[in-house]
Amino acid sequence: MKSENIIVDKTFKFSLDIISLFKKLQDEREFIISRQLLKSATSIGANVEEATAAQSKRDFISKMSIASKEARETKYWLRLLEDSEITKIEVSNHLNEITHIINIITKIIITAQKNINNTEL
Repeated sequence: MKSENIIVDKTFKFSLDIISLFKKLQDEREFIISRQLLKSATSIGANVEEATAAQSKRDFISKMSIASKEARETKYWLRLLEDSEITKIEVSNHLNEITHIINIITKIIITAQKNINNTEL
């Protein structure tokens, strides 16, 4: 039976949601920000997935840190879409979700760093 990994599932679902948003933005002929958004948003889940097969705790933290950076970049592009009024498509749910993902990833990184520090003592 497959064990549940909340952040893997959440980032995968978020990627699917962003792909749908990307298609809508393309239909509205918004090509620049939508492409940046698609790249950074789908990279989050890819890095989280890689972290699950990390070779060490430090490798795990590194992959999760990259996911965190990509999540923050994604939040930036979503905020630009919302505040620039370049589109009428509502992105507030996506902004709420990416904030939630950032918080989870941040907690995972902090916990992993504490675990490394405790084992090195």
